[in-house]
Amino acid sequence: MARHLLSLADFSGAELVALIDRALVLKSERREGIRHRDLEGRTIALVFEKPSTRTRVSFEAAMYGLGGQVIYLSSRDTQLARNEPLKDMARVMARYVDGLVVRTFGQQIVEELARYSDVPVINALTDLHHPCQVLSDLMTVIEHKGKLDKLKVAWVGDGNNMANSWIQAAARLGFALTLACPEDYDPDMEILKAARVDAARPINLVRDPAEAVAEADVINTDVWASMGQEDEQLHRLQVFRPYQINSRLLAQADPQAIVLHCLPAHRDEEISEAVLEGPQSVVWDQAENKMHIHAAILADFIARK
Repeated sequence: MARHLLSLADFSGAELVALIDRALVLKSERREGIRHRDLEGRTIALVFEKPSTRTRVSFEAAMYGLGGQVIYLSSRDTQLARNEPLKDMARVMARYVDGLVVRTFGQQIVEELARYSDVPVINALTDLHHPCQVLSDLMTVIEHKGKLDKLKVAWVGDGNNMANSWIQAAARLGFALTLACPEDYDPDMEILKAARVDAARPINLVRDPAEAVAEADVINTDVWASMGQEDEQLHRLQVFRPYQINSRLLAQADPQAIVLHCLPAHRDEEISEAVLEGPQSVVWDQAENKMHIHAAILADFIARK
């Protein structure tokens, strides 16, 4: 059976660390001019119902860098928009390519594709989870702060797919996590409940962003209105305004704290220009690391197929 990457909860902490470690090695080797051809002769399909710049380019660069090939399919290029059964698409595509990287809306889409696919299905984003992004975030944290299990991480803003994947990462990797979300914008409660059962350190949900960032080593945020929520934009601007990551809030964290944002950033909305461009921001390393973690994922999942 094919091995899939649908959510971080499907893997042990050791398996997640192994992926990150491999990405760190690939990054170091790339800078030394060392190139690998692990996936020569292999092809992946990027099936993107939700468009993306960084996710698309980083997956393509990672696959080409490993000697493989990429076929990009937007929503207008597939039968998904014309109601072809997912099980039909999965079984046919698995005969054409060596892996499916899927960026879509419902988590049930990647789960059904995986159920019927004979090749790996990699979740490049759903409304419920964003596992590849959080792996690249964790890689960035390790580069700048060292071991994860001693750290306190703060998530400030919407309890969205990123928040859900951070919760699962905390349960598997042992760091403390506090999420500050407005009322009615909490992360998925089933994910939070399950993670707390396995977590070695607290995973807390609070309303006050100052409480979340107090003495935090890592502060993380995302846009307040994600793709598909454009009609809520004005309302969300009002609700989330107290949750902006700015210099005043950052001052309440550890003085050596780092700031993450998965991009694209709406400057002076969820994060101030001063913080995004400031010395504690590591967002550019974080963006680069998407390519390296994607290379590690592809090398591991596709090469094993």
